[in-house]
Amino acid sequence: MDEPLNPVAPGREKLVARKQEWAREGRLITGTTAPPEVRLPPGQRLVSDFPVLDLGVQPDIRPDRWRLRVEGLVSNRLALDWKEFNALPVHEWVNDIHCVTAWSRYDNSWQGVGALTLLDMAEPLPEAKFIVFHSYDGYTTNVPLEAFARPECFVATHWNHEPLTRVHGGPARIVIPHLYLWKSAKWVTRIELRADDQPGFWEVRGYHNNADPWLEERYG
Repeated sequence: MDEPLNPVAPGREKLVARKQEWAREGRLITGTTAPPEVRLPPGQRLVSDFPVLDLGVQPDIRPDRWRLRVEGLVSNRLALDWKEFNALPVHEWVNDIHCVTAWSRYDNSWQGVGALTLLDMAEPLPEAKFIVFHSYDGYTTNVPLEAFARPECFVATHWNHEPLTRVHGGPARIVIPHLYLWKSAKWVTRIELRADDQPGFWEVRGYHNNADPWLEERYG
């Protein structure tokens, strides 16, 4: 299996430092909130393209080497290769996505495997309360189990009817549309269920643990 890369390898420290400075400054914070029925969250602007934001590492994971593990506090640990993953029930979703850098994109069409499908197979133990997503580039991010165990959450393999490209997290990424997009880990390889919360890469660097766009939870 391809080994995870170092997300803060040389050349990326300045990018990380700049984004940490944004958190300290409260950059883009408007101080307003909105109910979820308001389509565009506070402080966001609409875009028609799909901006590429990462830490400068875009791992090239061939489908024949890709693996997805679901493990931790589960009754049935999963270790799926590309063929096994794509043999699971495939569905389509259309949703809006919202990035903490203040852009939103409406009506994205996705194809993939539902979060509930994977969780039903893995059977979380009663003490499982949180998830940490692990990516091939070494990135991690965390959510409560209940934030992922929803019909609108999934592992995507296609975007707008085309295979998910490398720059957008292909061959597979997490999509949690009701949270800021940094929670939707690209290049996912492991879904770890835990009893305790473990803040991920950006969460320990000043970003909000919950990441609700309508509450403008950009930073902690």
